[in-house]
Amino acid sequence: MKKLDVDFWDTKHAIGDTPWQLDQPSPPIIAYLSQIQKKDLRILIPGAGQGYELDYLMQNGFTDVLVCDLSSHAIERLKDRVGDNPSVHYYVGDFFDLTGKYDLVLEQTFFCALNPQLRLAYLNKMHEILNVNGKLVGLLFASEFPFEGPPFGGDINAYKSLFEKKLHIKTMNMCYNSVKPRLGNELFFICQKIIN
Repeated sequence: MKKLDVDFWDTKHAIGDTPWQLDQPSPPIIAYLSQIQKKDLRILIPGAGQGYELDYLMQNGFTDVLVCDLSSHAIERLKDRVGDNPSVHYYVGDFFDLTGKYDLVLEQTFFCALNPQLRLAYLNKMHEILNVNGKLVGLLFASEFPFEGPPFGGDINAYKSLFEKKLHIKTMNMCYNSVKPRLGNELFFICQKIIN
């Protein structure tokens, strides 16, 4: 297993070796965001990379977004593209060190970039940082890959078994509106933090 540390991700972003990058906001996430009327939700984009979903959020009046990535190169490229905006805050560092509470976390190629051994820790952290009734929304790859990741895939049954340990799964289904290269291999999901 590769060591997926700061050096690994900085090198990937510095040399532009980011084949997972869409260079556009992900259509399923945009379809979800387009339905949100409340623009002051506290939103987190973890492992954002180039974070094209941020462009959509800024263009549509969302006012409180934190972008997180382990790679300073990724954040600098994102800042260069998006520019200064008082609605956007940046965190260069480990997602697992984040503090604060969020109403919405957008998952787009972060989960699949983590060592699979960290998946339960990911869910524990999501449960910790989501506000009550906060949502984790995004995409997961719907199959295993025939190579050493990242990205790391999985299957819907394993994901459901994992996610329901900490969150209420409102939906987890195959995407009908994925970008063409991912069509048939993306699950769209909405999970919610509910305190009993």
